[in-house]
Amino acid sequence: MAANSPAKMRAMRQESLRDLLSKQKHLEKAVDNIVKIEEQGASMETNELNALKYATEARIKLLGKYLPDLKATEMTGEGGGDLFVSLIKRRFDGVE
Repeated sequence: MAANSPAKMRAMRQESLRDLLSKQKHLEKAVDNIVKIEEQGASMETNELNALKYATEARIKLLGKYLPDLKATEMTGEGGGDLFVSLIKRRFDGVE
């Protein structure tokens, strides 16, 4: 039981960190920065533009902590069983 306790505590801390990060609205701020760069990037000074780029990249990295990139999706049928795919061929020229 002692071996599970540190693992449980780590999982609880990770979940707490995910909750904290999700409440800080990093996605919205990153999107706002991207829109600002698109609209005003040509007229911004280099330092200001670089600061926005850095802040956006940092927020996107933080997003990966609680909203990881989707690499693969496993699909199963009802109740975890096999997935069946039906192919239906339709013709729209009146011939069946």
